[in-house]
Amino acid sequence: MVVLKNPSYISPSSANSFDGCPLRWKFKYVDRLPDPSNQPALVGSFAHLILEKLYELAPQQRTKEQAKTLARELWDEFACDKNYQALELDDDQARLFRWQGWLAIEGIWKLEDPKAIEVISTEQKIDTHLDGVPFRGIVDRVERSERGALIVSDYKSGYLPHQMWRKDKILQVMLYAAALNEISDEQPAEARLLYLGKRTLDVKVTQPSMAEARKTIKKTWTEIETACDTQTFEAKAGVLCGWCAFIEQCPTGQKHLEERSAKGKLPAHAPNRRLIETTASV
Repeated sequence: MVVLKNPSYISPSSANSFDGCPLRWKFKYVDRLPDPSNQPALVGSFAHLILEKLYELAPQQRTKEQAKTLARELWDEFACDKNYQALELDDDQARLFRWQGWLAIEGIWKLEDPKAIEVISTEQKIDTHLDGVPFRGIVDRVERSERGALIVSDYKSGYLPHQMWRKDKILQVMLYAAALNEISDEQPAEARLLYLGKRTLDVKVTQPSMAEARKTIKKTWTEIETACDTQTFEAKAGVLCGWCAFIEQCPTGQKHLEERSAKGKLPAHAPNRRLIETTASV
């Protein structure tokens, strides 16, 4: 029997992946199966790139015109990325992609005045331990408020989730706050989720809220170690199976989607819908 090697660290995205479906986590982080980014995720990546470069500029240079210039200058390099190439977009689809990217970028002006933000860092890499758990992550932006308080901000280009689905997003920025507190001995006062073009979700950072985030990530880390030691990875079927890149390797997910399809509950825009319907018709 091959013993799986425990991961060397955990990140907010890998923790969220494991909590959502341990088997999917195994396929991605242990087996290293291809997990290409979908179009909405890549639109978000492009928006993140432009906003990163925009907020590296002097405050008075953070204009829409400068953002457009950055988007034009960085587009060719971004379009050569293998994940973007894998989308195989035609000319009309590529134009739509760029327009969606710009809408996300432009959406920052609906939330704040970029010239008024006192930026401490952008895309800050963090590598530390939280209660003994090796933790890594990249913080979109760290800034100071007018009163000098530290704020952790994270851009979101997707839809604003319902209240009941926001927990994992809030956990992410709270973990970043705890990690920054760990490496700098300065406690952030606030964590922000910037849903581009929509609204900002502000969360106060307190010692109890950071302690709760640490407790959650430690629990997930322990579960990952146990799963690797026992080589037991549960498949958690749900509506997101319709978008899972590993559906062909997961009988549980396939069965779940077949049942949803039979009941007419499989979303028409789910990428795996055609696969399930084709299989069912054979």
